[in-house]
Amino acid sequence: MSIEAKLEEMNLALPPAPPQAGVYQSMLLVGDHAYYSGHVPLLADGSLLTGKVGEEIDLAGAQAAARQVGLCILATAKNKLGSLDRIKRVVKLFGMVNCVPDFTQHPQVINGCSELFRDLWGPELGVGVRSAMGAGSLPANVSVEIEGVFLID
Repeated sequence: MSIEAKLEEMNLALPPAPPQAGVYQSMLLVGDHAYYSGHVPLLADGSLLTGKVGEEIDLAGAQAAARQVGLCILATAKNKLGSLDRIKRVVKLFGMVNCVPDFTQHPQVINGCSELFRDLWGPELGVGVRSAMGAGSLPANVSVEIEGVFLID
């Protein structure tokens, strides 16, 4: 089953590919690896999921934001690669959580994205290496920002 069919089966839709907001490439293909710049939780209507985790947003809301970031990464992938089926495996994710200083559940937040990719590609190909950290702020006060590396066919 194709990745897009799996998304449909999961009742998930990709948002439009996020526009670039600076001097960078949203995705850079080097050999058989696709490197994704930090993506943020952009919704289909162009709004962002914002707020500081542990203050304005709880863990469940932050996980939902991380899942939305995963969908945004996939939107960029489809836009740049033509098909999500070119992605062969998730190699690495790096997640940043906009949170209060005493928040310590950064990995659980980024699970929102990791679980999405695991559900799409399975535990062997959808789960790569990962880091998660807290940040005092993120651009536009978004709750989560995630960058990644995928192996591409």
